[in-house]
Amino acid sequence: MNGGPGEEALAPRSREVEAEAVPAGRRAAVRRAGVPVSRAAAALTGIFLFILGLQVLKTGARTLVPLLDGLDIAGPVNSVGFGWLLAYAAMSGSPVAAIGVTLLAGGVLSESEAFGVIGGSRLGASFIVLAVGFVLYVARKRNPDSLAIGVISLLTTFTTQGPAIMLGLISLHYGWLDRLQFTPPPGMLDWVDALYGEPVAWLDARLPGGALFGLGVVILLGSFAVFDRALPQLEAGSSRFDAAMHRMRSRWFMFLMGGAVTSMTMSVSISLTLLVPLSLKGYLKRDQVLPYVMGANITTFIDTLAGALILGGATAFTVVLTEMISVGVVSLVILTFFYGPYSRAILRLAHEATRSERRLAVFLAAIVAVPLVLLFA
Repeated sequence: MNGGPGEEALAPRSREVEAEAVPAGRRAAVRRAGVPVSRAAAALTGIFLFILGLQVLKTGARTLVPLLDGLDIAGPVNSVGFGWLLAYAAMSGSPVAAIGVTLLAGGVLSESEAFGVIGGSRLGASFIVLAVGFVLYVARKRNPDSLAIGVISLLTTFTTQGPAIMLGLISLHYGWLDRLQFTPPPGMLDWVDALYGEPVAWLDARLPGGALFGLGVVILLGSFAVFDRALPQLEAGSSRFDAAMHRMRSRWFMFLMGGAVTSMTMSVSISLTLLVPLSLKGYLKRDQVLPYVMGANITTFIDTLAGALILGGATAFTVVLTEMISVGVVSLVILTFFYGPYSRAILRLAHEATRSERRLAVFLAAIVAVPLVLLFA
């Protein structure tokens, strides 16, 4: 039975719509297919810039000798304060830890001093969480949760990193981990010199030392930003993240989650900053933040450990490994034997620090005064 003229009129229009839908579907498929390619390109570019930044830093490190002499930085106490304050300024710990490794590889710092800079970088890295929390505190009509998460992150880092630094310094003094030194096989890193040697030498010939070191810092920061584009967006509200949040009741699960997220983002600043919106949305309770921060503070050294290998220093590798193991030991002891009283103490201190603007001001003054005292002790 033939259709009426209306159906015949609609048929061409229907075919036109289908014809338009096919290219649109193809374009969407092409965009989806291009996502892995663009992420892979971002990852390779980030790695390239990371290694370039390390090489530029290493070459420009010699110009810091007068600066360090002027600041009278000698010994691990001064270097902890130096790394701590530098991480505040950079709003990140990974570039500062990488600077500590390059200064050690360049002979500017001793083992214990480089260890102090790396340990200090961890103490200052969590400050970004408090900074983000403060912005949200002002924007969201002074919701105290945003500030509390930042304070809890800092207190957790302080109380685990402090004992870890002391344990690590003892380990370096007695050589407990000397047998774990890793020396790259001959020729393994020749490609680094072949690829980066001439560009770094060209920059060294045209830039004063201070500018060269500053350029290395900028390149290193840029490498982390580029590498971050290669990662899937870990945003609250996504189905994967929502499913994970409902399972986060165990401190061990949160500990592993903090380590996993940080190992993917290669930055404790990024992984810890996620805590603020997750807490404000009700996904996380305050006590769940502690083990997450502990795990994050261990795996954040993966990039620094890789940097130590790239720079070719067995000593640098041992220094970074000592930091990772020391933080891991302290965190595991707390989680296994003292987590109940420890978590209650941290949460109580965070509550007291955020009860009023005056108390928060005292807390902020203290966390700036302590590294200054260490720097000039």
